[in-house]
Amino acid sequence: MELTRRDAVAALAALGGGTLAGCAAPTGSGPDGSGDRAADIDTERIRRTLVATAETVYPSAVTGVEPFVETFLDGRLETRSHAAKLDAVVAELNEAARGWYGDGFPALSPDDRDRCLREIGADTAAADPDGTAAERTRYYVVNELLLALYTSPTGSELAGIENPIGHPGGLESYQRGPSA
Repeated sequence: MELTRRDAVAALAALGGGTLAGCAAPTGSGPDGSGDRAADIDTERIRRTLVATAETVYPSAVTGVEPFVETFLDGRLETRSHAAKLDAVVAELNEAARGWYGDGFPALSPDDRDRCLREIGADTAAADPDGTAAERTRYYVVNELLLALYTSPTGSELAGIENPIGHPGGLESYQRGPSA
């Protein structure tokens, strides 16, 4: 199943995502946290790391991961506080990958990425934005990507959810029984 930029925009809309005029996040910086990203946030590292993570945690039947994740991130990185926290978690993940495998997370093989996430504990940790490194990785990286996937029309179809929250399906979809 191919994810598209349109799927990412739909997922953002379902989450009440930011403005997507031109599907590009703002590039300015603002001290008030009003939505502008600070210059010290490494958005390129965030993008590379989240694309690599999505390629690891998304089902193998999913294609079009990179443009989907990048478009989703355009909306999610608009909020300075969220972008800063995500940047910090991504830095920790890359630091752990370098310590254990000798390279940043995106440069690792898919099997090593999977092992790295498991060694951090992101596969079993409870999601907590203020918790341990494992809990923050689960919250800001793994769960963020899974939320994007399963709130998109294509991703929800993959999971067998005909009508994800925020996507109307019409009266007819509620009147027929479940498909086999």
